Amino acid sequence: MSEKIIIKGAREHNLKNINIEIPRNKLVVITGLSGSGKSSLAFDTIYAEGQRRYVESLSAYARQFLGLMEKPDVDYIEGLSPAISIEQRTTAKNPRSTVGTVTEIYDYLRLLFSRIGIPYCYNCGKKIERQTVQQIVDNILKLAEGTRIQILAPIVRGRKGEYKEVFVEAKRDGYVRIRVDGETHELENEILLDKQKKHNIEIVVDRLVVNSEVQSRLTDSVETALKLAAGILLVDVVNERELLFSENFACIDCGISFEEPAPRMFSFNTPYGACPTCDGLGTKMEIDPDLIIPDKSL
Repeated sequence: MSEKIIIKGAREHNLKNINIEIPRNKLVVITGLSGSGKSSLAFDTIYAEGQRRYVESLSAYARQFLGLMEKPDVDYIEGLSPAISIEQRTTAKNPRSTVGTVTEIYDYLRLLFSRIGIPYCYNCGKKIERQTVQQIVDNILKLAEGTRIQILAPIVRGRKGEYKEVFVEAKRDGYVRIRVDGETHELENEILLDKQKKHNIEIVVDRLVVNSEVQSRLTDSVETALKLAAGILLVDVVNERELLFSENFACIDCGISFEEPAPRMFSFNTPYGACPTCDGLGTKMEIDPDLIIPDKSL
């Protein structure tokens, strides 16, 4: 493939038989006065010919569903690839619109990253691997002796609903407590949820104190929680922090577990993929004291 797009004798619309070479794989800006032929060159010549050649390469059956563009008034074009054109005018201003969403390649990129991407630890840079039950137990036992913990099985994560059947089933299976949105409830009491809000629900599988004698009990509880939550386990270190473990992906050296990559992790329109600082918008509102009080002597 040529390293340049070579155009000779372009006469589309108000172009005056121009010859030009444009580098490929570079960000190129076409500027000029109104009516100088910017759109005629970019859209009506380069894009039109690239799209026309692409459509002509398809089968006759596929071509019937696509409109074939007319050949632009040009003597010679070399180095073209299939082209994408984004209209300059928009009907509405949406801060969540990007080149990826407008061209509809964003969803495909999310699938590619989640299905064939290789995760690496953000702390040490090593490849993420799956954890076994024994590795999870060993990591929990590294906590200081006497530490109080809860073994939790995340059943619902960030989904709307009342989940009455979840509470009934958990109680029927012999569990006594359940944590909803960070608050622990007794299952014998009625739990009412707003079905219009998103909730996090974890079954309290076990509560224990870390010491050298709890390994067997801890192993059983870990296996139970992983089975309930499809391979995910949450350890609530009472009054301190929470530890996420997974049979799917984890960095053994750093003791950091990760969820299995999913398309929603690469979406800035969901809480799972959006930046927590800007909520996926890419901008953050802040107050500049110097602008509010320019004269601090007052």
